[in-house]
Amino acid sequence: MATKEQEITQIGHSVTIKGDISGNSDVRVAGNINGSITIEGELIVERQGYVEGEIKTTTAVIAGSVKGNIDCSDKLILESTSQYEGNIKTKRLIIQEGAIFQGNCQMNAKPAAAEKQAAAPKKEANALL
Repeated sequence: MATKEQEITQIGHSVTIKGDISGNSDVRVAGNINGSITIEGELIVERQGYVEGEIKTTTAVIAGSVKGNIDCSDKLILESTSQYEGNIKTKRLIIQEGAIFQGNCQMNAKPAAAEKQAAAPKKEANALL
């Protein structure tokens, strides 16, 4: 979600973009994009929105159609109206009933036990002198 200081870029219903998009703001897509999207923020593809290309973002909410791989460092939500074809790499994934998903998913979150073990201080072996 955008903070008060963060801007939101909106791609309207009648807009078609052929090319890559990158930036630090949230992006809301109601039109068509044919190209990659790389943002440090949230991507929202509305019901009538269509994206064909690679996506790399922090979080994404897909209600429209997307064709291409998605890499979300935090969370991806496929809403009930979404149609998605591609591979997903994310920490957290929510797929609502009615969503169409064709592809593979890789969850990159560490199991809780592994996180605790990694965070624990390492004990050094005492050498006998």
